[in-house]
Amino acid sequence: MAAPPEVERLGARLRQERERRGVSLRALARDVGVSASMISQLETGKVQPSVSTLYAITTTLGITVEDLFTPAPGPDRDPALDSLRGARLGPLVRPTERRVLHLDSGVTWELLGDLPPNQVDFLRVTYAPGGTSSSRGGLMRHPGSEYGHLLSGSLVLTLGFEELVLEPGDSICFDSTTPHRYRNDGIEPAVGIWFVIERSP
Repeated sequence: MAAPPEVERLGARLRQERERRGVSLRALARDVGVSASMISQLETGKVQPSVSTLYAITTTLGITVEDLFTPAPGPDRDPALDSLRGARLGPLVRPTERRVLHLDSGVTWELLGDLPPNQVDFLRVTYAPGGTSSSRGGLMRHPGSEYGHLLSGSLVLTLGFEELVLEPGDSICFDSTTPHRYRNDGIEPAVGIWFVIERSP
């Protein structure tokens, strides 16, 4: 099954950033903790990254998740990437104007707005039944702070050694360097609004 077009563009963007920083495919794979084959498949759009893998890659490359939605600086940028996200998204963003990214393990991110140069991921996040932020079951950590508000469904947050069950109306906030993972053990999609304030590692 072919990956959605935005995954192919994301893969091209990841490759562009890796090469721009002079990082080999094998070195990135080693630092992220996945196989070189996995990185290659991500870069060619053959597979979708999980939330945890995407954050691990951006942290290793020293970029933000927002950077992946914008064309890289320089004359050799891929014009096709411009259609994924402009320099600004807003002030009014209609549902049809959201930039959507379908990740591995049943997770969908919809970009609700963007005001460069602020490094804030303003997202509508959906975890399908059985969806998880880590396809391998591990906990993730990344620079920044995370704020979430669950609108519908149920979501389990593993935060350090604690397991929290979020129900509609519940909110969470924590330092994203704390190991964490989300999963949907329910039978309906878990939908929420998330703000991730990123900072340089």
